[in-house]
Amino acid sequence: MSTETNTPAQHHAAHESAHDAHGHGSMRDYVIGFVLSVILTVIPFWLVMGDVLESRIWTVALIMFFGAIQIVVHMVYFLHMNRKSEGGWILMSLLFTGIIIVIALVGSLWVMHHLDANMMPMSPEQMRVAP
Repeated sequence: MSTETNTPAQHHAAHESAHDAHGHGSMRDYVIGFVLSVILTVIPFWLVMGDVLESRIWTVALIMFFGAIQIVVHMVYFLHMNRKSEGGWILMSLLFTGIIIVIALVGSLWVMHHLDANMMPMSPEQMRVAP
């Protein structure tokens, strides 16, 4: 039997290392993830509300870029996904998720573009009687 007693700081450090061994993050990781998430939310909001860029296409592209980066931040800092977890299967699911996100984003933009391009123009008289 050991006669050593752990101080609260040693107990906390042992607890943190036990969580890290099981894939849980530390408070520092959560704070970093939160700060990055806030920054990645504020920048697109500023781009739109401040009308920073003249080109709508570049604004949309930057919003999508920051959204994709924010997905990665959430996966790394909050879901604790990395190459070592679960023997690499989590990396495979990450790649699959990325492919699905690209298909959904590109498909949505494609559909919206074609809806806008093929929309029948309305005259002012039709606009007045429209429901």
